[in-house]
Amino acid sequence: MILSDQNVVALVAGLLGFFPVALAMAGEKGETPAKPGEAAVYLGTYTQRGSKGIYLAHLDLASGAFRLSGLAGEVVNPSFLAIHPSHKFLYSIGEVGEFAGGKGGAVSAFAVDEATGKLTLLNQKSSRGPGPCHVTIDRLGKNVLVANYSGGSVACLPVGDDGRLGDATAFIQHEGSSVHPKRQQGPHAHSINLDAANRFAFVADLGLDKVLVYRFDPAKGTLTPNDPPAVSIEPGSGPRHFAFHPNGRFAYVINELKSTVTAFAYDADRGTLQTLQTVATLPEGFDGPSTTAEVQVHPSGKFLYGSNRGHDSIAMFAIDTTTGRLTPLGHEPTQGKNPRNFGIDPTGAYLLAANQDGDNVVAFRIDQATGKLRPTGQPIHVPMPVCVKFMLP
Repeated sequence: MILSDQNVVALVAGLLGFFPVALAMAGEKGETPAKPGEAAVYLGTYTQRGSKGIYLAHLDLASGAFRLSGLAGEVVNPSFLAIHPSHKFLYSIGEVGEFAGGKGGAVSAFAVDEATGKLTLLNQKSSRGPGPCHVTIDRLGKNVLVANYSGGSVACLPVGDDGRLGDATAFIQHEGSSVHPKRQQGPHAHSINLDAANRFAFVADLGLDKVLVYRFDPAKGTLTPNDPPAVSIEPGSGPRHFAFHPNGRFAYVINELKSTVTAFAYDADRGTLQTLQTVATLPEGFDGPSTTAEVQVHPSGKFLYGSNRGHDSIAMFAIDTTTGRLTPLGHEPTQGKNPRNFGIDPTGAYLLAANQDGDNVVAFRIDQATGKLRPTGQPIHVPMPVCVKFMLP
């Protein structure tokens, strides 16, 4: 078999753990500008089955028309993304075990072209731990925080005025285990989120059955264990992703291994969580294999959504805005296999579900009165989509 020059470069890069990052090739760049009334949608992927990195799509917020604009930036395994508050920069993790000759994944910084939406690499830094899986940026746009799943650790990297990343200013290695014999033999930090005040960081660790809480200093880029340092989840649950209610009084974690959602009351002054309720994300009687992935609260605060992988659905819940408790509303098939992350547009009109093993992203219109989902009938094809991030015009 004769390999092309491009395939040789890709093969060598993969063997060396090197991260080749470049603009997309001609004809594949995300250069189709947004039309009036459209939101830009950035899609993180695993770079398999033909995927080359981060893709750009556009969603018409009035009609629901959904179109793929092309490849915005080429990078390896950008499975989760974060957009800078200024909309001038985008950050992705590189979900690999080694980067730049050491154990750790990558965090990449891109400049966003205002006219076309395409991405230009600024620089890359180590995530300080292998297998990064989640990234967020603080409210001031001064720090990027990353959770390393395989390494069971978290890190904070400073952001310069030009959008470039600096070396990590904070790194914390989690310790411990829980009851699942295969998935919880050690720590697995699965997400990191900040509260509205930019004071506390919350890390759902699947391996420890805990949501760890850190005091966050955005000026210094430091993370310090809170008092108490964590809230425990039922053993064997595997907490994965975390979301705040818009009113700031409640928070929710979706538990991958037991397919449940746990609701909390949140004390914003102390940074503490108090467990209120745990509910199933699967319908009663379903006994097939399934795990959860994403959880998000509707901008109205009236509804919560969670993705089921295996059942291949979005679980829908009503939220009591007085108590924070959840009432199941049913399930909507995602029209694809293995739904990972999904995104709710900031206006609350649409939900976009990324079906990793269906190679598609499916748009749903959200009923503002009932919270129910209705497919728009305009899915787009993207290889191995994982993450959905909106950027409004």
